[in-house]
Amino acid sequence: MKQKKFIKIISGVFAGLMAVVAISFYLALPINAYVETPGEADDINQFMTVAGKHDKTKGSLRLVSVYLSEANHFYWLISKFDSRYSIEPKEDVQGNVSDEVYAAISEYQMKTAILSAEEVAFEAAGMSDKIKSNYLGIYVATITKNSHFAKKIKIGDTITKIDGLHFDNASGFQKYLATVPLGKTVTLTVLRHNRTLALSGKTIHLANTVSKDYPKGRNGIGISLVDNVEVTTSPKVNVNVGEISGPSGGLMFTLQLYSQLSGENIKKGRNISGTGTIDDKGDVGEIGGIDKKIIAAQEAGSTIFFSPYVKATKANMKLDGGKTNWQTAVAAQKKYAPKLKLVPVRNFQDALNYLETGKIINTK
Repeated sequence: MKQKKFIKIISGVFAGLMAVVAISFYLALPINAYVETPGEADDINQFMTVAGKHDKTKGSLRLVSVYLSEANHFYWLISKFDSRYSIEPKEDVQGNVSDEVYAAISEYQMKTAILSAEEVAFEAAGMSDKIKSNYLGIYVATITKNSHFAKKIKIGDTITKIDGLHFDNASGFQKYLATVPLGKTVTLTVLRHNRTLALSGKTIHLANTVSKDYPKGRNGIGISLVDNVEVTTSPKVNVNVGEISGPSGGLMFTLQLYSQLSGENIKKGRNISGTGTIDDKGDVGEIGGIDKKIIAAQEAGSTIFFSPYVKATKANMKLDGGKTNWQTAVAAQKKYAPKLKLVPVRNFQDALNYLETGKIINTK
């Protein structure tokens, strides 16, 4: 009897261990999604130098980020109980492109954010004559599956010429390709990691390109084109953000650079965080994960947080689960950081006005 009871206990323990192993294995299984959590609120001063020097004024302007990592069933379970964790389907985050392509696009977005920040900051500091732009060509952002260049060109390449012709913007390249007959071979001069390549392929008809100028649609090469511009400045600006990528640091880069160029102490010893894209006109755009960024700012001891303010439309309310950045930020501030001063901004000047005068735009 004792032996049977012992065997029964052993069998029970083994079954329990097998159940634990099975559950652990299941929880560790990846799902086709990312888990998004609060990241860091890094002082931009550590990333940026002007004329080889860091900003020595007191206070901080912080670049706020989120962590994105491969999700599994364990993180999915946690997200049901802890709102600091959210599960984002990969398609919602990066569209239909591969992880490699998404990483390349995010790096380019960071580069563009820095370039726009330089243009806005130099102009605001009265130094627009100290910044020069050199148009390199068109940056390859996406490639269609039916493109004859799909296996030749790569995301991140820069096309400097087509059939030996260089244009001053992406529109020039597009207009030229529209004149090339369907199925004709064109040759691209491509810059890839400081190497120049010649790639040839045939033109294709581009879907959804019917317009007044092109009633039958346009021909092209099946590549999404974005202007790639190199900027030189005096004094020289150097920004090295390491592995941080994406466009959402644009506003804060601009504020930090303006502070150093103008010599104006806009920080006044304050710990300031914020987020938002910026274009070359200084307009601030919406980003993702703003609720997580408010948590990161709170944990970094910030007392001020700049949030993009854009009036609600059907398009921008898809970004944060049916709410604008501002609506999401207001809710997150009340829940996670009630002592954090939340400041809405439409553009660079709104942020600068607040830092200089305390003036806040009307959101009613």
